[in-house]
Amino acid sequence: VQLQASGGGLVQAGGSLRLSCAASGGTFGDYAVAWFRQAPGKEREFVAAIRWRGGTTSIADFGKGRFTISRDYAKSTVSLQMNSLQREDTANYYCAVGRPIISEIQRVRAYYYWGQGTQVTVSS
Repeated sequence: VQLQASGGGLVQAGGSLRLSCAASGGTFGDYAVAWFRQAPGKEREFVAAIRWRGGTTSIADFGKGRFTISRDYAKSTVSLQMNSLQREDTANYYCAVGRPIISEIQRVRAYYYWGQGTQVTVSS
């Protein structure tokens, strides 16, 4: 499965962006689809995940109330809606797929296909 992330860009603090992850060479099938982010000099961290078939979601604490993850069956895409963006949200955002157990859903090691990343920059 190849993943294509898109939707990043430059936005002012308080603004919104919608990221999208599309699969090619396969489908999301019974995978979980997740978003991670990595800022310069920092480790890659979990943002949100959704199970393609069941729709169960998980959101990192810093994203609760601001970020929403959803899936679109017709378009075979997973979107990450980010509102009230802050400078600390500046990072390269990656989508990934895997079959994590519940306790592993926020772990980088649980995912084995990764997209190329899309840059999100929030200015003050």
